[in-house]
Amino acid sequence: MKRTFRTRALIATTAAAVAVTVAVGVAQAGDTDDKRDTKAAEREIAALFGQWNAALLTGSPEKVADRYATDAVLLPTVSPDIRTDRTQIVDYFEHFLQKKPQGEKIRSVIHVLDGNSAVDTGLYRFHLTDPKTSKTAPVVARYTYQYEKRGGKWLIVNHHSSVLPAAG
Repeated sequence: MKRTFRTRALIATTAAAVAVTVAVGVAQAGDTDDKRDTKAAEREIAALFGQWNAALLTGSPEKVADRYATDAVLLPTVSPDIRTDRTQIVDYFEHFLQKKPQGEKIRSVIHVLDGNSAVDTGLYRFHLTDPKTSKTAPVVARYTYQYEKRGGKWLIVNHHSSVLPAAG
């Protein structure tokens, strides 16, 4: 009887150890899949800046505004006004696009919050051309884009940009 009890205990212990090992292996595999999924989502979010920048290069304020949700908030780099609807966002870009902006990211930190929301924040540099003198000058700014997927399309719901202050 003791032998049977020990044998059962050994079998139960072995089975529990195997179950834990399998569960850890599955969890680790899931972690790898999660990390892969996160990296893919981060690449997708990073590409949205390129799409926004390409819209700038068209020179069309409407095409740029198409990147924003209808209820988006824009706190722009070169305007004191907070823009809270499409008309105001188009108005801002009508003026900003006169400077022929060409943007490039310097540093980006992306947080995918879930399958329908993400934040991209960091530093970017714009090369702006003075319409009067045709001289181009760089402007480095901080940015935050908050995105939401609406109707299957990523849209900017909040965009803040401000000139990078001098180091102090």
